[in-house]
This record gives sequence, structure tokens and C-alpha cells, in this order.
Amino acid sequence: MSPKVVPMIHVPDVRATADWYKTIGFSAPRFYEEDGQMLWALLTFGESEVMLNCGGKPSNAERREFDLYVNTNNVDELHARLKDGVDVVEPPHDTFYAMREFIVRDFNRFWITFGEPKKS
Repeated sequence: MSPKVVPMIHVPDVRATADWYKTIGFSAPRFYEEDGQMLWALLTFGESEVMLNCGGKPSNAERREFDLYVNTNNVDELHARLKDGVDVVEPPHDTFYAMREFIVRDFNRFWITFGEPKKS
């Protein structure tokens, strides 16, 4: 296995969070349950992975302790597909660093930026 970093997010409700991520195109190929409670899950989006673990605290903060950045294709099409079912923080826009991006807030108020290189 090649070395790679896989973030682990501590969330109050692993099952509800995994279910939310599935609605925006992630898969949950592996998880661990005990006594009917989901305690851990592996989420994938293309070749990207992120783990969810129990024990996180709820928050009403505008922005949480970290963000996820997802490199993808067809940002505008993805935004059009997701916009009515998610909390959009910023609609598609071009950045000074030559990316086309949009930002949503997940089930626990963590920001997810979807970005692709800006077409010239």
C-alpha cells in the first residue's frame, strides 16, 4: 500500500453523517457497528477517503475546525445537482489561484469545497 493521509472526523452521529454524505455522492463501503450503533465508517469519493468516528460534539459555528477539499470534475454540473439539497456557503466561482469552486456545509457544519482547475 502506498502511503497516504486519510482524515478522520469525529462526529456526534456517525450513521446520520454517513447517510448525509451518501446523498451527495460518497459511498460508505466499510463501517463498524456495536449494539446497533454505528461507531465508525469509511467514506469514499472517487479515490478519496475520509473516516468518521464517534465522539464529536455538535456545533452551531459558522465554520468548524477543518474543511474538506474535494478535487473533482464538472463543478458547475455537480453544483446544479446538489444545490437544492445542501446548505450552499458559496456558489460556483473562479478563484485567484485558478480553480473553479463551490462550497457547501455538511450535516455537522463542516465546509466541503468542490474544486477543479479553471478552464481557460
